[in-house]
Amino acid sequence: MAIAPYRATRLQAVRSLGDRLDRAKLDLQEERQYHQGLLKLYPKNGTLEVIDEDVSTEVGEGLDEWAAGKILVKPPDQLELTEAELKEEFTRILTANNPHAPQNIVRYSFKERTYKPISYVDQMAIHFSLNGNMILKDSDEGRRQNARLSIEAEKPPVEDSMIISEETEIKDEESTEDIQAAGEEEAEEAGTAEVAEAAEAEEPPPLRPRERKLANQFNFIERASKTLNNPLRDRACQSEPTPCKNFSATANQWEIYDAYVEELQKMEKSKEKEKPRAHIAKKEEKRRGRKSTSLESQSDDITKVSKAAKIMERMVNQNTFDDIAQDFKYFEDASDEYRDQQGTLLPLWKFQYDKTKRLAVTAISWNPKYKDLFAVGYGSYDFMKQSRGMLLLYTMKNPSFPEYIFSSESGIMCLDIHNAHPHLVAVGFYDGNVAIYNLKKPSSQPSYKSSAKSGKHTDPVWQVKWQKDDMDNNLNFFSVSSDGRIVSWTLVKNELVHTDVIKLSVEGTTMQGPEGLQLQTLGCGTSFDFHKKIDYLFLVGTEEGKIYKCSKCYSSQFLDVFEAHHMAVDAVSWNPYHMKVFISCSSDWTVKIWDHTIKTPMFIYDLNSAVGDVAWSPYSSTVFAAVTTDGKAHVFDLSVNKYEAICTQVVVAKKKNKITHVQFNPVYPVVIIGDDRGHVTCLKLSPNLRRMPKEKKGQEVKKGPEVEIAKLDKLLNLVREPAGQAGK
Repeated sequence: MAIAPYRATRLQAVRSLGDRLDRAKLDLQEERQYHQGLLKLYPKNGTLEVIDEDVSTEVGEGLDEWAAGKILVKPPDQLELTEAELKEEFTRILTANNPHAPQNIVRYSFKERTYKPISYVDQMAIHFSLNGNMILKDSDEGRRQNARLSIEAEKPPVEDSMIISEETEIKDEESTEDIQAAGEEEAEEAGTAEVAEAAEAEEPPPLRPRERKLANQFNFIERASKTLNNPLRDRACQSEPTPCKNFSATANQWEIYDAYVEELQKMEKSKEKEKPRAHIAKKEEKRRGRKSTSLESQSDDITKVSKAAKIMERMVNQNTFDDIAQDFKYFEDASDEYRDQQGTLLPLWKFQYDKTKRLAVTAISWNPKYKDLFAVGYGSYDFMKQSRGMLLLYTMKNPSFPEYIFSSESGIMCLDIHNAHPHLVAVGFYDGNVAIYNLKKPSSQPSYKSSAKSGKHTDPVWQVKWQKDDMDNNLNFFSVSSDGRIVSWTLVKNELVHTDVIKLSVEGTTMQGPEGLQLQTLGCGTSFDFHKKIDYLFLVGTEEGKIYKCSKCYSSQFLDVFEAHHMAVDAVSWNPYHMKVFISCSSDWTVKIWDHTIKTPMFIYDLNSAVGDVAWSPYSSTVFAAVTTDGKAHVFDLSVNKYEAICTQVVVAKKKNKITHVQFNPVYPVVIIGDDRGHVTCLKLSPNLRRMPKEKKGQEVKKGPEVEIAKLDKLLNLVREPAGQAGK
């Protein structure tokens, strides 16, 4: 009883399969009739009507419709030609020449300097091109594709095998049921046998799989198309040939001679223009034996090219030193983040000149207007080896050669560039003279120079400083020398007029001379500096180690005296921000920071070697740099570390070489350092050496002189408090 539902479903499946086979037979019969032409289709009212061959039709039915379909339709503008004209043959000869190819193309021949026609013309014309991936049926690739498709066709489809297996299972079940139900009625057995025989008779033959046609089953195909031949036009533009001119001439001996004579006359005229003095000055120059190593006047043709040549030289040097220029502009030492507030100096360019190898760098000064230009003075600090001197001006755009070259008989010991007139350079010499060089003039000699008659110093001039113009708008500068005089030099009517401002008298050194005369020993001035805000106030350092605070208004008295050092004061400088603070350095190995209202130093630093120079930074009131004779540069930042330098670096490798001067650039984060071998080195400060205050969230960082003054005041108050408590 449990098998009955399963049998019913199987019988339903067999019956549906039989219905499908009947429908397939009908479809095959209709298809055969269609192919044999037994079905005739006539359109009538949008329907299809099937008419057998046996059905008779009336004669002439549908004839009009058939004839209407074969009427020739002619366009209205068609030509009416006769049979003779239609049979006339027109012949066309195909040639390899392209009728649309231009025949008159010309090109300019630079060899023959004329326009010449081109003999070769491209005759190829492409009418149709087609890129395809078709292959021949008889080729190897075509055979392989046929073989692959035949193998796929031999495989039996999965659906047919499943239907056959189901039919066999049904037959087996029916046979088993017939055996088990042998005692049933014979009529039912006969009926089931007839149904089984009818099903076997109606089984269709297995369907053959349709062969798949290859996409490229062909051997040859002919395709043709006709397109309009558009006329081609070539357009070309050609510039006119460069104008050429043939020049030829013959040179004889007398013509060559005349040319030399003309050149000599030009040179003599140029020399006469440069002679501002009479023949007496010539004799004096011959006696002194001056050797002018500066750039002499050149011919007119060369002077025209000199400016362009200088620009080209700068371009070549910038290409040569491109890696250094990239470091100067973009490099920031990332290792500063891992150093504990320590910094480094990155060497950039090295400036040197062949004729200054045996001279020492005695002075350095940046140009106040052109921030890449600086002046260097050359001389000698050894009084036993005094010789010539030189003044060179370098630019960072051309480190290989100086921009200006001036030579002198005596060594240059100091220099300063005017703030308002950056072309004027004041210079002090070892022989006690002072001079003014004008960079605008081509002359190699100074424009103005002192002499014994005009009150020159009797000892070397150690420092010069430009000051504001006087009441009559005359240029003036000050000088200090070892003879104890501080002199003001004023340029009046193209002459230098001197005025003694003060004499550095040493207390307790008055001596009794002959006939009751009192002789007083003068101090030897080595350096001085004027206050940035108070015009009349200035400081003077001496060889005795004292620092005098002086005023322009008092020529016989000092405002104050500081017992500063035990040896000569090499440099003294006011702070650019704070009005009370100044710094000094000496050969006694120390650097001291002072408040001019207090006679004791605020800070003292021992650098273990003689200090040659010290300089404040232009961007911070607490940063300064010092150089020592052992070849080291020291950079301090009081706001970071009050006790020691945050950078100590060897700049000069050789032991016998000594560093003499240091200067900060007013704009760029670089310093220049000079030594006694005539070399000037440019170094870049790392970020830790120029650290600015950090920005806090939601707060603006205050910048300006007030902030710098407050920062330095805070440090000075820390030093002053213990002293005030001790006094109480």
